[in-house]
Amino acid sequence: MLESPDLPNDVQGCQTLLQTQAAILSQQAATIATLGRTIEEQGLEMEKLRKLLGQFVNGQRSEKRIITGPNQNWLPFESSEEFLAARAEAEAQAEAIIQKYTVERIVQKKKPRDESLPNHLRREEQIVGGDAELQTCELHGERTIIGYDTTETLVRKRPELYVLVRKYPKYACSGHSGCGIQSPERPTSLIEGDRYDTSVAATIIEAKWFFHLPIYRHQDLFASSGWTPGRSTLLNIVSQVEFVISPFIAFMTRLVQQDIGVGLDETSCRMLLPNAIPAAIAGDLKSQRLAEKVAEARAKGDHSLLAKMWVYSGLHLALYNIFDFRVSRHRDGPDDFFRHSRCKVQGDCFSGNRSVVIHSDERLQFVACWGHARRKVVEATTYQPECEILLGMIQALYDIETRAKELTWQDRQTLRLRESTLILASLQKWLESRPLQEVLPKSDFAEALRYLRNHWEALNVYVSDGRIPIDNNSVEQLMKQVAMGRKAWLFVCSVAGGEQSAKMMTLVSSARRHDLDVELYIKDVLDQLLAGSTDYQRFLPDVWKQQHPEAIRVYRVEERRDKADRKQLNAARRRLAARQGR
Repeated sequence: MLESPDLPNDVQGCQTLLQTQAAILSQQAATIATLGRTIEEQGLEMEKLRKLLGQFVNGQRSEKRIITGPNQNWLPFESSEEFLAARAEAEAQAEAIIQKYTVERIVQKKKPRDESLPNHLRREEQIVGGDAELQTCELHGERTIIGYDTTETLVRKRPELYVLVRKYPKYACSGHSGCGIQSPERPTSLIEGDRYDTSVAATIIEAKWFFHLPIYRHQDLFASSGWTPGRSTLLNIVSQVEFVISPFIAFMTRLVQQDIGVGLDETSCRMLLPNAIPAAIAGDLKSQRLAEKVAEARAKGDHSLLAKMWVYSGLHLALYNIFDFRVSRHRDGPDDFFRHSRCKVQGDCFSGNRSVVIHSDERLQFVACWGHARRKVVEATTYQPECEILLGMIQALYDIETRAKELTWQDRQTLRLRESTLILASLQKWLESRPLQEVLPKSDFAEALRYLRNHWEALNVYVSDGRIPIDNNSVEQLMKQVAMGRKAWLFVCSVAGGEQSAKMMTLVSSARRHDLDVELYIKDVLDQLLAGSTDYQRFLPDVWKQQHPEAIRVYRVEERRDKADRKQLNAARRRLAARQGR
């Protein structure tokens, strides 16, 4: 601060001093504003780190939740006859659903729970003998049996292995050795010499790719039944299964490639590096990519590389899951898969997924996933009132999908065009009314807004096609099947091993998708293929189950139905709660 002797005495000096002080104050104000902005951004960063720490400690939580709060009793719709009619229809349906799933179910007589054991199980009777004191009366002599109190106890035996001995007769002409020896034709077997039945192979495939047991544990599995195989024996059986099913897997792949819609996703799996860098074959992108990735990993001193397992899931006609092993996340894999396809491709907005569509000469159309968009909003920790409003509108879109679940795809499309378009129009208007300049650009809420705006066109594609789901969640969940296996077997030994796993997972996962007994399905498919059948259409899981209803896991079907009923009821209650809050 200036001392009084240093103050100027003339007007010019005073003006200069005031200008200097004003400049200093202005600079200080700018510094304070910058520091305030920095503090706010650091607060956001701290909140992100706190959220990340919470995920590590508590685990990742699902973004599915019932949105509640004072801002959820209304959605920013403009008053119009079209909206009012759609709302009235939705509320009428909600009342009918609540009547069906609450009142009517309560009125119906509750069925007693059946605790009996299945009737088709073999029964072994055992009569429990009584002591001599019970059988004889001290006063009247021997007692007479007048009946039995019966109990049933479920008993488990270890799986039984047995050796099937087939004897093929040899015929010869008596006294005419020149005619040679004749014997019945032997069927094609999985292993040379017909040493192992297809039931053994089906058990191995189910154990590794359904129950996720590594091969060395299979030794314990079979040892409990009296046979201890070598690991090389087990691996040889798996290799023979791969050889037999490869044409069928190729047929199933072609059907998915021809579907109207395909969902895709990928996850990582570790692959050990080969001893030498493989040679790149001219014109073969797969071999070139392998040589490139192996060279990069060796240059870093690594002993393995991070490969990828892709999955392509048919969404409408071909309801099968096709797995594909690749050494990188590059678009080579999807490019190969969709080379001759004309369909809608649904996935997350990863640039590699979108680039596949961009480079397809308009053969493909990209469909964004509302599950990813919702996740961005759920993960936002800033601007909570705005987040709740946005989540409410997204939840309204999902409630429409819940109502449309059991409809035909044509009726589902009609419902979306009548109601979902109104919500999307209001959502877009709401987004446009929140300029990004009003929120901190580095905040997670700004990231969620950018995601919605940048992919808005792709997020709207599903509305005009009832065959495409609102999100890619069902395909994302298939990655759990890879993750469970990866937890057990840790890594893939080679590209051939990864491709083998992809084929086995295709067979197992497609059977799971249709609630089949995996072991029964695989055994029958192997038996038919070894018998020379090329009618692959009969082996498709959805076709095969129609001829083998005994192989359907009915409890899985019931679980899915009950879950759908609960979603219907919760969505109906939300709609009526919104009406009461208006």
